Amino acid sequence: MFKKKKKKKNSLERKITKHFRNNPEKEYNYKQVAAVLEIKDTKTRNEIIKILNKLTSEKILKSSTKGKYKLEQIGSQYYQGILDVTSTGRGFVICDQLEQDILIPKNNINRAFQGDLVEVYVYKRKQKSGAFEGEIVAIIERNKTQFVGVLQIEKNYAFVLTRGPRMYTDFFIDKKQLEGYKNGDKVLVEYSDWPKRAESPYGTLIESFGPPGETNTEMHAILSDYGLPLHFPKEVEEAADAIDQSISLEEIKKRRDFRKTLTFTIDPKTAKDFDDALSFKILEEDKFEIGIHIADVSHYVKPHSILDEEAYERATSVYLVDRVVPMLPEVLSNGVCSLRPKEEKYTFSAVFTMNSKGEILEEWFGKTVIYSDHRFAYEEAQELIETKESTISKEVSLTGEAYDVSSDILTAVLKLDDIAKKLRAKRMKSGALSFDRVEVNFILKEDDTPESVYFKTSKDANKLVEEFMLLANKQVATFAGKRKNPLPFVYRIHDEPDVEKLTNLQTVVSNFGYNLNLQTKDVSKSLNNLLSDIQGKQEQNLIDTLTIRCMSKAEYNIDNIGHYGLAFNFYSHFTSPIRRYPDVMVHRLLEQHLAKEKVKNTETIQAACVHSSQREMIATKAERDSIKFMQIKFMEDKVGKVFEGVISGVTDRGIYVELVDNKCEGMVRIKDITGDFFNYDDSNHSLIGERTKKKYQLGDSIEVSVLKADLIKRHLDFKLSESNII
Repeated sequence: MFKKKKKKKNSLERKITKHFRNNPEKEYNYKQVAAVLEIKDTKTRNEIIKILNKLTSEKILKSSTKGKYKLEQIGSQYYQGILDVTSTGRGFVICDQLEQDILIPKNNINRAFQGDLVEVYVYKRKQKSGAFEGEIVAIIERNKTQFVGVLQIEKNYAFVLTRGPRMYTDFFIDKKQLEGYKNGDKVLVEYSDWPKRAESPYGTLIESFGPPGETNTEMHAILSDYGLPLHFPKEVEEAADAIDQSISLEEIKKRRDFRKTLTFTIDPKTAKDFDDALSFKILEEDKFEIGIHIADVSHYVKPHSILDEEAYERATSVYLVDRVVPMLPEVLSNGVCSLRPKEEKYTFSAVFTMNSKGEILEEWFGKTVIYSDHRFAYEEAQELIETKESTISKEVSLTGEAYDVSSDILTAVLKLDDIAKKLRAKRMKSGALSFDRVEVNFILKEDDTPESVYFKTSKDANKLVEEFMLLANKQVATFAGKRKNPLPFVYRIHDEPDVEKLTNLQTVVSNFGYNLNLQTKDVSKSLNNLLSDIQGKQEQNLIDTLTIRCMSKAEYNIDNIGHYGLAFNFYSHFTSPIRRYPDVMVHRLLEQHLAKEKVKNTETIQAACVHSSQREMIATKAERDSIKFMQIKFMEDKVGKVFEGVISGVTDRGIYVELVDNKCEGMVRIKDITGDFFNYDDSNHSLIGERTKKKYQLGDSIEVSVLKADLIKRHLDFKLSESNII
């Protein structure tokens, strides 16, 4: 009874406070407040008087005229920030002006959604923890207005069920909208309004993706959930189709001609867009001309054109498990810009004269024209490197038939591999971090369901291409930045790792018997030793992941601070303009610098850097979600089967387990662990039994069986196998 009365009183106080905040310039007496709130009974009106006096004593209100009240210190307790909703339903507003985030209780979120820019009123009183508590009073800008959910049709209305860890409400749908929609379908809904007296926001149905759980449905849903476009607008496609694809003599005359220089591409088997090629020429004994040739996207995509605006907005291609959502229309990405074999192409190149030690003797940057003599898959180039013979076997051949390459090509591949290994060794010696992460891939059936899982590792052929791309990126950035008056440029920067997270990593790896020395001046060397020690061990993926989480996020910026992970003082992205907008910007800026033109509007360049960094993060999240879905789809028919795993995370809700065989990750919920009551030990990343002291700790090997594979919520549930239960 007492709790109910207190809850009612708190509700009344919130309503009164909100009314004064909505009318900050006006004075009210208790009768006027009661009238606004439509309160007529004497008991509640007396309660209003008590609350007004309480708010005055807390200096939320002031009473300059006897019996009348007004908001105190208008504006001084109002802040703007981004709302972060937690899985418990409460939120935090992240505000630049305050050191601590502002805690927002569930009932004070007031119709704001995750990521919204909001205005928040901060109470003068603090919590025991010292944190400020507040209430959202206005939504300045919605982070997103379109949401993905499941359509639930009733007799006279419908709802789109969108509730999740960060979404606390569903959307009401008027019956008139339901024509053509099916009950239970996954749909896209747009927020339209949230009337004051309505329990749920009103939504407008935009599109149906189909039945939940199907691959095509879920991939479309993932893209829409992150606001990633499914298709190009008609006018953008038309602009791409209208591009002149011919190679003109007039344009060739403006470029350095590499068409007679041996040139080839090395890419994945399934690649359709080839944005980089390598050329090789022996100049004299121990002197080689090596060209890194990049698709000249900026020749076709002009600033402020409709193609440029679309590329800017997308900022990056998105790679889901079963599809690519390109930054540029296919005419450009797979056609005119793609460095396909036996075709002349316009390129922007970094050309180096080098010796066998990997030393740069001369360098040149500029516009070029090339003719690719050959297209290699990584597997084909790898076979040349391993056998040192000119025959490509039918097992790895792109054609399905064995064939021989020329002696010139074999010499080029082997020499480039040798120099790449020297370049890599130098990077490692300088403190570059070596993450040879196991990458999960799927072999898909015709209906895009996963048939099997395989792991992709980086071999010499991959590293050959990687080293020369890194070299081009580094030298282009050095050209722009290493001078008394650095030129305006787009750098790829990477700050030093978080010390607190590194200390936490040190504790975790010590449980596995590894050492991480944080007292040394060369922490990167100690990190590399750790990454080397875990190669091939079952805990490799876990420790790799934890180490990556210690790292700062790489981003684009016009202010250079270097790249910690690569141990480069200057670094940029020059080599992938087909799939990354910052590379297009770098090409344009480099062209201006080479022509000695003055670069203006650095604020615009920085804004594009921030936008590109944000879009990159969104694309990464979408890509991870697609992998997670496919992993759960793969496990769908394995309910009840037992697998060996490693504990990859520990929370107060349970333990996350990554399976050794296929890297799929699921959760054993704490409520499903029998035999004892388990407490969460944050400092030791473990669950500990109260009575038995049984411990489940991060990194422990464990056997689990598959309990449930929920495709709609994208969640995999495990339970402990008998051997692990007390």
